[in-house]
Amino acid sequence: MSIKEMIQDHPHVGDDYNSDLGDAVKHAMYGAAIINSCADACLAHKDEDRAECIRRCLDASDACTAFYRMGSRRTGQNVIAIRAMGLATIVACEQCLEHCSMHDDRHCKRCVQMCEEVIRDVKKAVGRMKTEG
Repeated sequence: MSIKEMIQDHPHVGDDYNSDLGDAVKHAMYGAAIINSCADACLAHKDEDRAECIRRCLDASDACTAFYRMGSRRTGQNVIAIRAMGLATIVACEQCLEHCSMHDDRHCKRCVQMCEEVIRDVKKAVGRMKTEG
């Protein structure tokens, strides 16, 4: 099953399918899970303070969740809110990336890579979206 195909098959999308938004929704969906998993893995590091990294991961995961949920809804046109949530997702993922970049753990390295993909795709999607709702 593909979220991109699901969005494209929506009756209100038709020829107006935004492939950049489809990619961003897909990566935000994966990002929500992977970044959340990194936060949990950071909890296992009891010998060092990871509170700020965990907080940034949880914020980024929640922002990704909100973005993919809003971005995958195609009934109506709430472009202004989707763009705003996209911008918030970019900020949250940039902050998460900054903190995870400080750690050499494999889970943090995967989180950094996921944040980079989300940031890249959401920026591209937001840049292509109409500014009017």
